[in-house]
Amino acid sequence: MKDTIEIRWHGRGGQGTVTAAKVLADACLSGGRHVQAFPEYGPERAGAPLRAYNRISAKELRMHCPVLNPYIVSVVDATLLDSIKVTEGATKDAIFVVNTSKDPAEIRTKLSTEAGQKVFTIDATKIAIECIGRALPNAPMLGAVCKVTNLVSLEHLLEDVKKSFGKKFSQKIIDGNIEAARRGYEEVKEG
Repeated sequence: MKDTIEIRWHGRGGQGTVTAAKVLADACLSGGRHVQAFPEYGPERAGAPLRAYNRISAKELRMHCPVLNPYIVSVVDATLLDSIKVTEGATKDAIFVVNTSKDPAEIRTKLSTEAGQKVFTIDATKIAIECIGRALPNAPMLGAVCKVTNLVSLEHLLEDVKKSFGKKFSQKIIDGNIEAARRGYEEVKEG
């Protein structure tokens, strides 16, 4: 693993993108790493585009600014691919994880990725609807990001999903999110 991993999340207000960044940070923190998780948005409301960021490192993090050169780009809402250049600033070996039912090869073409960059897709919205009953794709996206990056194990992630969601939601919602994260981990596809 690189010394510091930087992640940029692209989503819309109300999809749980900021929560996903925070849960990932909690999972990495409890694994002994130094972390940052923060959103970038203004007066947006539900449905408005937003970004969230993570920094994960084995060393203390002293940098406090937006992630400009992400190694991992997680796109929680594929409609953003038509309006935002999600590849901007991405490293030459970047990993893109996109919530879509489309094939990774089709998304690779749409993104015009470079040779060393990898593209993964996951139908996180479908999984969320099946597991949670609502189109909240953050848990399946977390599972997919953890699978393709090996930042934390599936067991560790599920434990942190349970802890994070357990503070606010009923057991049914917690169980649905745990299952959604597990399926995201298992169903992500590389192209």
